[in-house]
Amino acid sequence: MRLDKFLKVSRLIKRRTVAKEVCDGGKVKINGTTAKAGSVVKVGDVIEITFGEKVIKAKILEVADNVPAAKAREMYELLSE
Repeated sequence: MRLDKFLKVSRLIKRRTVAKEVCDGGKVKINGTTAKAGSVVKVGDVIEITFGEKVIKAKILEVADNVPAAKAREMYELLSE
């Protein structure tokens, strides 16, 4: 699954266009490597998102195309916030 779509489906970022802008701005890393919006993510990858001074690190537990909002939190595990 594309990184920007995962960020939107998992509700880490609310809109896919915003997720794409953040990715293309170099503010997202997958396993320590800067990632673009089209990068492929898989279970076990660690995503690091930088929002100004705040850095969120999450491990991907599940990849699914459509998830209800109540289940979105189960797609990842926060490692640091």
